[in-house]
Amino acid sequence: MTEYLVITCGGTGGHFYPGLSIARAQLARGKKVLLLLSGKNAEAQSRIAGKFSVPCRTLPYMPSPSPKHPLRCWQFLRGLFSGKKIARMIMQSEKPDAVLGMGSFASLPVIWAAKKLRLPVFLHDGNARIGRANRRLSRYAQLLATAFPAVNGNKVRCKCVVAGMPLRPELKQETLSKIEAIRVLNGKYDGLLEAGHFTILLFGGSQGARKLNDVFGRAVKRLAGKYGRIQLIHLSGVGEFSAMASFYAENDYPVLLLDSLSEMHWAYNAADLVIARSGGSSVAEINAFGKYAVLVPYPYAMELHQDDNAGYLKSLGAAEVLSDAALTEEKAFDLLEKLYLAGDLAQKGCSARRSDAWDGAKNMLDLIDRNCGAK
Repeated sequence: MTEYLVITCGGTGGHFYPGLSIARAQLARGKKVLLLLSGKNAEAQSRIAGKFSVPCRTLPYMPSPSPKHPLRCWQFLRGLFSGKKIARMIMQSEKPDAVLGMGSFASLPVIWAAKKLRLPVFLHDGNARIGRANRRLSRYAQLLATAFPAVNGNKVRCKCVVAGMPLRPELKQETLSKIEAIRVLNGKYDGLLEAGHFTILLFGGSQGARKLNDVFGRAVKRLAGKYGRIQLIHLSGVGEFSAMASFYAENDYPVLLLDSLSEMHWAYNAADLVIARSGGSSVAEINAFGKYAVLVPYPYAMELHQDDNAGYLKSLGAAEVLSDAALTEEKAFDLLEKLYLAGDLAQKGCSARRSDAWDGAKNMLDLIDRNCGAK
């Protein structure tokens, strides 16, 4: 059994939040955990971890290496060697049973130090396409677990299994009907949403997505103008909020416009249809809530991994996929009209939901426990 687990996260929230969810699940089992954080967001992430009483330490900044940017290569090497030294000292003192890396090259110093200390190493990847860092680190690992079936599992050097996405526990703390979710959204955010209206949830990530905001904002307005009884929950992103507020200023159908939403479970429970990018966490959340989605993969994602995430949800029969390059208002309107008239989105979304959609953190910890002593 793994009584003390070190989890290394770095970079974006896509690596950090699943790692934090696993850390919280480890604490809930009455066991010890330590987050080792690196990357430009490490200090902010350590404060977030502190809110959940998760112990953490920060390591020196280490960007991904790039031959096109010599300075980044130098910063990478400096962060690698100093991070390895600090991580080794921490783990020699703390004596954990195993180490879990959540992806990205920011995990390398801790994984390298763990192998020098002969600690069992495990990896998790939150996408359908296993990333470069995890592919390279897999030679040091006993097992790599993925959020979705891997399209390139043959590229890893260790056992590869599907564990699911470790989702934030608070997303499941309240089980709300659509009527209840709309009521609490209206109450907190002074919304005018109607429980009987077809409700679309549109979001493009923490910073928003200008093209999604513009194209789907116009397409939903046309749909509401043609059919009525349609409404929108739009999470625009901070940078896009002012522009979208102006766009909806003279709106004649219900719109709840927010720059972001901490209570995402309210929005999911209220929605009949979700429009989003296809990051790993978004796809896993959409599936966990049993929703049907229109996905537009981010075209600049590393190795186009969002295309593979979207393809996975589509293969379950719970998504339509549009490419960013081909996205126009006309195509968006035609697709939304087809889905609105179909009338079976709730059934399709629920039918596609994984039975263990909420068990990603538990599954990962169980895998570590079972394989911790394996050679």
